[in-house]
Amino acid sequence: MSFRTRDGRSWEPDYLVSIDLKKCIGCGRCYKVCGREVMTLKGLSEAGQIIDLDEEDDELEKKVMVLNDEGACIGCSACARVCPTNCQTHAPRG
Repeated sequence: MSFRTRDGRSWEPDYLVSIDLKKCIGCGRCYKVCGREVMTLKGLSEAGQIIDLDEEDDELEKKVMVLNDEGACIGCSACARVCPTNCQTHAPRG
């Protein structure tokens, strides 16, 4: 799927397909630039499991962004441009 920009140049969206939890620092910058709720903030337990933030804090190793509604992604890549750790993977629709 490809589109055209306002001046007629070809443009192909790259959709968010994954977030590397080892690299993610949970800063929320990507969440703030995405108006489509594609991602959400969760916790990562010491055992490496994704947990809700309302669970006990003693199990929480760090906060991370995870995919919430990947089907809502429009492929603008704004999240990738603001990510300080380059933890996201984007790909064209396949």
